[in-house]
Amino acid sequence: MSIFKVILLAIVQGLAELLPVSSSAHVVVAGKLMHLNMSSPQMTLMLVMLHTGTMFAVIVYFWNQWKRTFFSSADAFKRFAIRAIWATLLTGVIGEAINKLIEKTMFKGSSKAEIELLFDRLDLIAPALAAAGVIILIAGLMEKRRMGAHEQVYGDSVTMRQAGWIGAVQGLCLPFRGFSRSGATISTGMLTGASKERAERFSFALAVVLTPAVLGREFLRLVKASHEATAAGVPIDFHGSVVSSLLGAVFSFFAGLVALRWLSSWLEEGRWYLFGIYCLVASVVVFGLYHAGY
Repeated sequence: MSIFKVILLAIVQGLAELLPVSSSAHVVVAGKLMHLNMSSPQMTLMLVMLHTGTMFAVIVYFWNQWKRTFFSSADAFKRFAIRAIWATLLTGVIGEAINKLIEKTMFKGSSKAEIELLFDRLDLIAPALAAAGVIILIAGLMEKRRMGAHEQVYGDSVTMRQAGWIGAVQGLCLPFRGFSRSGATISTGMLTGASKERAERFSFALAVVLTPAVLGREFLRLVKASHEATAAGVPIDFHGSVVSSLLGAVFSFFAGLVALRWLSSWLEEGRWYLFGIYCLVASVVVFGLYHAGY
């Protein structure tokens, strides 16, 4: 893959990842338009490395906020850690259960059952975008109704109940490209009574916790595919794929910082519902591209 395409995908990923509009859907559509195989091991590793770049953007952008909240004292960190572990546990259990269910039903009788093989299916991405759009729209409209109302809070973190719901919904997001992780989790936090700022902080902290595990999974998948391809006499450019992915991570990092500033300003100004409208419109566009043969 050319450097130009890597940079373009990185910019799309970085700008979309930290907005609640599903970066995966945008990157897959961009890749499809560039005639790339978005379900190949090389490309799924690229996607995860792009996520890694934006993960570092999250750390840089939120670090001062996290120091004032999650790391302000031993007690605050303990509250956050318990909630993060609880949410991540639910994410892993629900996400893995859905993965296995999909692999055993949609790949029944196939010699190769990997959830990643569905990642470039526009006919699956479009309804996932629509589902995310509906959740975001509902959360945004409810937020506007109760603006100015007194909110029940617990310290500087979300409650255990809110963390559980956020983690569970994050698990639902993992297998489906288009079902925006940030959009669904922040909206879930808002719908369960958390302020949008607390939901945003906790959601992106969970992304930092989750990314290394997902990166490891995709790296091992590429290693396995590389060995299989070498045995079959059609070797994969393993080192080239890794270098391209690292380059993409750098560009997605800087694009992610820009997106985070935009996201936070829109959260503060009560425009959350507009992201839901965008996802619904994007769903229609993706359906159109699918029927056009992409």
